[in-house]
Amino acid sequence: MIERLRFLFRHIVYNLRGGFLIRPVTIALALGCGGAVLSWIEESKPSIGDWVPRVLFPSHADPGVAQVILSDIATSTMTVVSIVFAILLMTLTLASMQFSPRIIVSFARDRVTQWTLGIFLGTFLYCMAALPAAHTLPHPFAPVVTVIGAIALAIVCVGLLLFFIHHITQAISVNHIVDRIARETEQVIYELMPHPRSTHYRPTWTDHMPDEPEFPILNEVFGYIRLIDTGRLMHFARMNHLRVRVTRSVGHFVPAGVPLLMVSRRSRLDRDRAVELTGAFDIGPMRTMQQDVEFGVIQIVDVALRAISPTINDPSTAISCIDQLTRILICWVGRIPPESRMFNPPHVLRVVLPWINLDGLLDTAIEQIRAYATTDAAVSLRLLRLLHDVSVSVEDDALHGLMVDRGVRVVEGCRSRLPPDDLARLEQRLAGLERIRRGRNDPAPHEQGDGVAPGAIRSADGAGLIQINLETT
Repeated sequence: MIERLRFLFRHIVYNLRGGFLIRPVTIALALGCGGAVLSWIEESKPSIGDWVPRVLFPSHADPGVAQVILSDIATSTMTVVSIVFAILLMTLTLASMQFSPRIIVSFARDRVTQWTLGIFLGTFLYCMAALPAAHTLPHPFAPVVTVIGAIALAIVCVGLLLFFIHHITQAISVNHIVDRIARETEQVIYELMPHPRSTHYRPTWTDHMPDEPEFPILNEVFGYIRLIDTGRLMHFARMNHLRVRVTRSVGHFVPAGVPLLMVSRRSRLDRDRAVELTGAFDIGPMRTMQQDVEFGVIQIVDVALRAISPTINDPSTAISCIDQLTRILICWVGRIPPESRMFNPPHVLRVVLPWINLDGLLDTAIEQIRAYATTDAAVSLRLLRLLHDVSVSVEDDALHGLMVDRGVRVVEGCRSRLPPDDLARLEQRLAGLERIRRGRNDPAPHEQGDGVAPGAIRSADGAGLIQINLETT
């Protein structure tokens, strides 16, 4: 029961962070209730209004003025909300068409937008809840303190509107979009892989499964796996003395009627326990960033692919996306991978989970861009720089070999489609990757002639080189 409550709490917290529903509605209801409670208290104790200076609200005894102020604030607030957010939705539609429809997910998680919507709606509800307190029968009463609160909220709304317009003009820029997606993806990596590794890369566990019969637990709903409660799976497997193997990774689509889990002892599971076991999965109609690192990478790759398409032809945007992919991959290789095999006790395998590995993440991050950038030297050069930067961040021969293999694919894909000068630059950068694998200290990919790279100058005593890299790609 505790594990289930913890799972539900995490799901609710994630929904609170994302979308235009929970946080704005919570803020709006809080302000609306505040207006109703404050006006009720003030009506119960009219002497509270005497503390408000008449300079702020001269008509203490005129309920008509209070009604006009409250109604005008409520009307103007809803008018601004309707106009501004209609324009915002149109802007998001154009941005999704130009960049990727998946970026709407990151916009929906923007806290500034959520707070702006919540406070504007809350101001409207505050005024509507306080409006009945301003009456003339059976005796005139003006909720002075409540009206001052409404005026203060109106001033806050004006300032927030200016800040919101400034924020949106920055948020719809492509560099800001991919940077935000990269930051969210890094946060998922930190939560999924909390422990940093040493400088030596540790490959994913590849031990063999025990040779025992397994029995399927079928999935009952259609959707994408968005979250797996590993603690709950481990607790269930330990308490029932069985082994549980998850068949699909986070982010994969699971149709109803296909095996979601494989268990070692089917006799220990009845219908209720099988439902309890599948309850450790959050399955929904769309992918989210709860545990899905690959989904963040896919969003950035989508932006890059549209940028290098013939209709848009914006290689600078694609290069910016590759830079953010470099950041994500370096973050990934700098952490200890999530456990694919969980033991309890230490010698008994309980849970097997198919997390994505570095090779799969590289496929998602590089392969599509590589395939569509074979005629673009700048983008291909930046892909090789990505591989170079990931290689130098970790000391491991296996990873260096993996990076070199990827670099060879980039160069070979461009070999018959680029002029000789551009192809030579690609080969020079690939040579830099190969030097890293061989363990040389000089990773500079531009040795020519007597070994002096373009843009390099000799030191005053002639003993060495001072490298000044003038490249932009």
